[in-house]
Amino acid sequence: MPHFLIKKEEIFNSFIELKTNENLFHITKVLRAKCGEKIKFIDENQIVYHCEINEISKNYLKANILTSEKSQRILNYNLCLIQSILAPDAQNLAIANAVQTGVKEIYPVISDNVSQSLKTLENKKEKWEKIAIENFKQCERADLATIQPIKTLKEALEEFKKENILIFAEKYVNIELNKALVDINKQEKIAVVIGPEGGFSQKEFEYFIDNKYKLISLGNMIYKAPNAITAGISNVITRI
Repeated sequence: MPHFLIKKEEIFNSFIELKTNENLFHITKVLRAKCGEKIKFIDENQIVYHCEINEISKNYLKANILTSEKSQRILNYNLCLIQSILAPDAQNLAIANAVQTGVKEIYPVISDNVSQSLKTLENKKEKWEKIAIENFKQCERADLATIQPIKTLKEALEEFKKENILIFAEKYVNIELNKALVDINKQEKIAVVIGPEGGFSQKEFEYFIDNKYKLISLGNMIYKAPNAITAGISNVITRI
């Protein structure tokens, strides 16, 4: 069951009360929840509340709190994703995959082989944020992922310390993942970098090599970009 992010003013000693808002619409219209059904909420302090609905209408919901506990569905370090913007459907899947695997910040970037222009991407951030929220609910994360403003690839890389940048590349690999993780500082932001459908350009690879970035392989298989995101992030979080 998805959980819903609530504010502290909606929480009382023994119950949670919702009035007209997006959560109430989702619960009543999408889930078609009824009195007696179980439901979960999470607050800004990452406390999960297991509840039972005892009053519900179009403009009101009251749910008794049965139990509560601190959520464990969170990474204990700031793992970020720098990803070249993909075609619309693939980009939506990329955002979903990143959120489901625990990424805290997503940096959509323009790189050489990105097929879309900045003009066509002007109003996409709001849609990506909605996808992030939906996946936050579905996978019961303790924290919301943040979608950063669109930047160039170089601008995004400059926001991280070089030793904390992991670029997954299909060629010019210069280090194994296990060795690349040795000098990672978990107190600083960590960036996983994934290219576009056509991969990074030769010019970008030359820039990576000249600046001594860590170039890592995902193995012998060729992945579509959204799947490369899942594979890259999963490889990092199981080893770090």
